Amino acid sequence: MNNNILILTNNMRENFKNKEEVSQSEENFLKDEDFDLSNFSEKDEGLVSIWAKKFGLLVFEVVKVVLISLAIIMPVRLFLVQPFYVEGASMEPNFYEKDYLIINEISYHFNEPQRGEVVIFKYPKNPKVYFIKRVIGLPGETVEIQDGLVFVNGQELSEAYVENFLADDYSLVTLGSTEYFLMGDNRANSKDSREIGPVGRGYIIGKVWLRGWPLDRINSFNMPVYTNN
Repeated sequence: MNNNILILTNNMRENFKNKEEVSQSEENFLKDEDFDLSNFSEKDEGLVSIWAKKFGLLVFEVVKVVLISLAIIMPVRLFLVQPFYVEGASMEPNFYEKDYLIINEISYHFNEPQRGEVVIFKYPKNPKVYFIKRVIGLPGETVEIQDGLVFVNGQELSEAYVENFLADDYSLVTLGSTEYFLMGDNRANSKDSREIGPVGRGYIIGKVWLRGWPLDRINSFNMPVYTNN
């Protein structure tokens, strides 16, 4: 019995030794594998470098496009056209609150405002505030309002764009060489030259050219035709 036990023990030792040798052999196999970490690192860094260059080129192109766009848009925005939102009801029924308007500024660098044009001007008492009104009287003309009817140089002005007239009066005024008489189309709800007086040419910045919003009322604007002027 003791011999058997000894034999089993020796067998167990032999098996354990064999397992240990296998383990060591596997370990040596992994260590001897052709696996160059330094080469892998260099390849990895090369890929990162390529992606970094591509990303840098992409950023450069985006910045270039933005700068070119700004170079084109900014002069147009500052000197040619400007967007404005209508606030208030002073120009109803032709312009409503939140209408998005494009203002033509360049035109007034070469021409003067004409009667019937809808203009944007700076409020003389606070140039940071902008008003939208219609040109009624031109420099050198006389303007008078009798029972809601407007008379320019003694002749009644036909105003098809006014829906509801206000039966008010305004004493005869003679406009200066650079003054304009401006009024809202909604005569009952407009702060205009009847209250603030004639507006100097230097405060008028442009005329309404296009309504861009809302979508169902997109259109451009032309001067009205006055039948008796």
